[in-house]
Amino acid sequence: MTDILTLLEELQSIARTGLNYSTDPYARAHYSRLLELAATHYGRALDLPAQEVRARLQGELGSITPKVGADAAIFDEEGRILLVERADDRCWGLPAGWVDPNEAPIDTVRREAREELALEVEPVQLVDVMFRPASADWGPHAVVSIVYLCEVRGGKIALSHEVLQARFWTIEHVPVWHKDHLKFAKTARAVWTTRQAKV
Repeated sequence: MTDILTLLEELQSIARTGLNYSTDPYARAHYSRLLELAATHYGRALDLPAQEVRARLQGELGSITPKVGADAAIFDEEGRILLVERADDRCWGLPAGWVDPNEAPIDTVRREAREELALEVEPVQLVDVMFRPASADWGPHAVVSIVYLCEVRGGKIALSHEVLQARFWTIEHVPVWHKDHLKFAKTARAVWTTRQAKV
């Protein structure tokens, strides 16, 4: 059974995100109502006045913490890495995505591989946790990226609407990389090479 605070965390996160991005008045009214409901039930669960909870939640809108992403590094037997050409910027990168509310990053890489490529993957080793500060080049939010070395356990590559192409690449031959993904790929290759040497 889902803990009520876990449920409320997800509901208020959806509401705050919707209020941040939506300009449709009808949708904004619904997101506001969702935030009110979350605040009311947070108040009951924590024995706090709903108005105080709502003020705290609204206050967090101005306190932006880093976004968290999870990335899957998948290599073939020749040491080539599986990359996707992203539809949003036409650059090549690891299968990746933002961690959803109440989702463990290790589950994010499984979900993203399934959604983007129809592959069932299993994370077998943490590669690294990397940080990128907010900047004019990359956007207003700092990002924490958690990269996992993964193995394909099932499925056959089928592309989602987020992906234009997918293929295995030799890292040095990739024409254009998505943001920090060259660094992710090189770090993952070092981990993969070490694992292979132990086999």
